[in-house]
Amino acid sequence: METLKFKTNIKCMGCISTVTPVLNEKAGTDKWKVDLQDPDKTLVVESDTKAEEIVEALKGVGYNAERI
Repeated sequence: METLKFKTNIKCMGCISTVTPVLNEKAGTDKWKVDLQDPDKTLVVESDTKAEEIVEALKGVGYNAERI
């Protein structure tokens, strides 16, 4: 299992509600979290999913992610 970190534009609980289904599908339930207090709104994913798949899944629901 790998830990991936992304800078995102996920900024509120409404955003998290929108991305939850796609992140649960790609990474697995309880395998990801977004730090809304961090200025970079860091998404941390602990999964075997490739970073590109996470980025594409988020793009599909209107959000950006950049691996850090």
